[in-house]
Formats: sequence, structure tokens, C-alpha cells
Amino acid sequence: MTSPFYEHRRILAASLVGTTIEFYDFYIYATAAALVFGPLFFPADSPSAQLMLSFMSFSLAFIARPFGAILFGHFGDRVGRKSTLVASLLLMGTSTLLIAFLPTYSTAGWIAPLLLCILRFGQGLGLGGEWGGAALLAVENAPQGWRGRFGMVPQLGAPIGFLAANGLFLLIGIQLSDADFAAWGWRIPFLASSILIALGLWVRLKIGETSEFTRALAKEPPVRVPISELIRKHTAITFAGTFTVVACFAIFYLSTAFALAHGTTTLGYAREMFLITQLAAILFLAAGIILAGIYADKNNANQVLLGGCAATIGLGLIFGPALGAGSLWLVWAVLSLALFIMGFVYGPLGVWLPSLFPPRIRYTGVSITFNLGGILGGALAPIIAQALTDAGGTSFVGLYLTIAGIFSLAGLRLARRIMPENVYKPRNRGNYIHTHVLRKRRITL
Repeated sequence: MTSPFYEHRRILAASLVGTTIEFYDFYIYATAAALVFGPLFFPADSPSAQLMLSFMSFSLAFIARPFGAILFGHFGDRVGRKSTLVASLLLMGTSTLLIAFLPTYSTAGWIAPLLLCILRFGQGLGLGGEWGGAALLAVENAPQGWRGRFGMVPQLGAPIGFLAANGLFLLIGIQLSDADFAAWGWRIPFLASSILIALGLWVRLKIGETSEFTRALAKEPPVRVPISELIRKHTAITFAGTFTVVACFAIFYLSTAFALAHGTTTLGYAREMFLITQLAAILFLAAGIILAGIYADKNNANQVLLGGCAATIGLGLIFGPALGAGSLWLVWAVLSLALFIMGFVYGPLGVWLPSLFPPRIRYTGVSITFNLGGILGGALAPIIAQALTDAGGTSFVGLYLTIAGIFSLAGLRLARRIMPENVYKPRNRGNYIHTHVLRKRRITL
């Protein structure tokens, strides 16, 4: 019997390549922000202040992402998933590529950080429509009983994109001196994004519309203003989904952007050595995502997320002390554990979030919840972590993870109160219903 993965390989490749480019683009900025953007673009009195300003520019994309979610969600629900995903990829990729050609503060003054922030905002707009569309591309084409495993495929773009971004930075750092890296070497990963963009466009232009969206359009015309219907009829479940997303963003950006900056400055580790440590740890994220996708079909996505959120709360108690313990092996161990746990709060989102909304507004609903959760969990994470470190050391940083886990756990509980019980109980090995209804309404399967 042919595996559904093989039968749908082109669709799954199109969903995976998009999120891979998304995380590659996003993380080369995060890495550059942690390593060189502070002194290059943000003159300040101290290295800590430069780093804080650099991380603030990093957070701009999170602020832009909800606007991108509204924009691309509108066309994704009205025109279709495929064409919208092509447009989001173009905007995201062009913004990333142009960063490679920016002047620095020493040559252009205040214009340099302004242009950097504008392009970072453009990145965020494109990213706002990317993840939701990629997840729907996989899940809305999934055969019965495979939604969890299909939904995990775009999630694997996170570790693959991270490996590509950090691996390239590592190779460049090995070949170049610190002076050459700061002068021009950091631009190479941004230039290299053009290769991934061309690959992504080539794959996406060869696919068709999702089967579930096509069936929905055959039954009724598209909503005129999807965001309006989302606000009027689905506000509570949008809040629940937003809170649920917080933990995965918090884990990722504390374990990557903040840990890299802290490890190479305060702790004094060599940049190449710490990048290798993170590259080894990110493999555990891939393992967690795969296991989470399998368990989501075997049991249900809600139960997998529940376990991941509970583990995040406990993780926060040991994350900060382990990160500041002075042992690189211990740092690797806690980063590996954190990213493995992230697999269980991130991997099932590809199938869980689409289950909260009907197809006619699903692109908008999924994109809004995911990106608003990114502001709470991701945009603030490096900034708050740096402030907590300056105030009292890394012991306080883990508290951010604990709070994020509590937020996500509360979101899951709220979603369960709003959605019917049969959303959380799988039928036919995980193919649970994907229709949004109010509490007390019953659906016959």
C-alpha cells in the first residue's frame, strides 16, 4: 500500500519549503541581531544597550505579523491558499534579500537603522501569511487519519531552517576573522536566501488548490471580509488559540536568539562553539515534532499539547540556572530538553489550530492566532530575558518559560470549554472534526 506521504509528496514539499524559508529568513536575522547588528546599526553607551536595541528591531516583525495575517488571510480565504502563499513568499523573501545590501550606521547614520527596521517589518508582513497557509496546504489535503502527521510536516521547517541558518553562519565564522564577519560576512546568509526563495516559488507554482477549500467554495461563496466574521463570531476561540501558541515561541527564542547572545557575551563562549551546541540541540526539536505528529493521530492533538504545556512549566524552573551554570555540556543538555519539549507544543499546532475554525475563515483565523501568540511568546522573550539577566542573572529567565506554559495551558482549557467534546476525541485514528461550533451544539459524525 502506497504511503499517503508519497502520494502527496509535492503538496507536503510545498508546505515544508515555505516554513523552512520562513524560519531560515527569520533566524538569520535573529542570529545577526544577537551577534553583530547591535554595534553595526545601533550606537549606544553599552553593549547591553546595543543588544537590547537590536532585539527590539528583531521584535518588529512580530508586530507586523498580525497585520500580514489579516492581509494574506483575507486573500487566502477569498482567492485561495496557493496564490496567497506565493505572494507571502515573495514579500518575505524580497525583504530578507534587501537586508544584505543595507549600509551601516557608520556610513549612513540614522537612515541605516530606519531601513533595517522597514525591511524587518516587511519580513513580518510576509511571515504573517506564511505559516497559516503552509499548515492548511498540508492539513486540508490530508487523507483520513493522517491530519496530525501531515500537519507536522510544515512544522519541521523550524529545525531545518534553523540548521540552514546557523550552519551557514558557522561555516562563515570558521572561514572569516571577526573583523571580516562584522564588515561583510554577515551579509552572505541574507544573499543566500534568494536560492531558497527561487526553490520555494518553483515548488509552489506547481501545486493546485487544497481539496477542502475547493469543496467549501462549491457549497457557498467566500466571506466578503473574513476578519470581520472572525471578530463577530469567533473571538473567544481566537483568544484561546492565541494563548495556546505562546509557549512554543517562548521556548524557541529563549533557546536560540537569547541563548546565543548570552552565551557568546556574558558566558564568553566562542561563537563557533556555541553555534555547534545549538545545532546539536535543534535535532531534538525535529524528534519532538515527529513524535508529536504521530501521537496526535494516535490520540489527539489536544492531549499532546497538554503534556507539552505542563512540561514547559517545569522546564522554566531549571532553564535559567542550567544556562548560567558555566558548563557547555549542561547548556547543551538544557537546550536539547527545551527544544524537545517545544516539539510537543509546536508540532501539533499544524492540525490543532485549523480545527478551531471553519474553512471559509480558516486562513485568517489560524494566521491571526499563531501570530498574536508570537508577539506574546516570541517578540518579548529576548528583550525580557536580557532585562531579567541584567537585573538578577539567568535564574530569573526561566520564570518567563513557566509563565508562558501557564498561559498556553489556560488557552487549551478555554478552547476545550468553547469547542464541543468531539473535537478532542479522535475518530478513525485521529481524523477528528474540523468545524467550529459553539458550546452545547452537537454534531453527528
